[in-house]
Amino acid sequence: MRKITSQALKELNILKHYRIIRKWACKTNNINEADLELLIYLDSIELFSKNDFKQGTYSYSWDNRRWNRLVKEGWIIVWRKRNRTTQKYHIYKVSVKCKQLISRMYRIMLGEEDIVKHKIDSSSRYAYKVLSKSIEFLNKDKTRGYV
Repeated sequence: MRKITSQALKELNILKHYRIIRKWACKTNNINEADLELLIYLDSIELFSKNDFKQGTYSYSWDNRRWNRLVKEGWIIVWRKRNRTTQKYHIYKVSVKCKQLISRMYRIMLGEEDIVKHKIDSSSRYAYKVLSKSIEFLNKDKTRGYV
């Protein structure tokens, strides 16, 4: 595997529009920003236990309903169930829905895909109007992901 340098990442401008992309992903998928970032972390470790989840939540605001909400909404699924003898606890992974969202965010950051803003345009709230304008600028920026 090739090592990526910090300069190479900087030249890609991969974080240039991260805030807009994160806000778009949260608004269109009815998920809060802390949950999305936690799911990105969990996706990077692939298989995890509930203890790994708890360790990942230390840097986020306290939300004792987060685990149940992410499982109920289908962002986290059981990969292997416990059987009370040899497997003492469940092993989890992020769902296909979550993987697709994260992959789409990366494609948008790299300029391989633009954001479709039809869900955001339907609202008349100020925050949505500002986000919609930001998305227009993001979609017009054709230097995303190019060195």
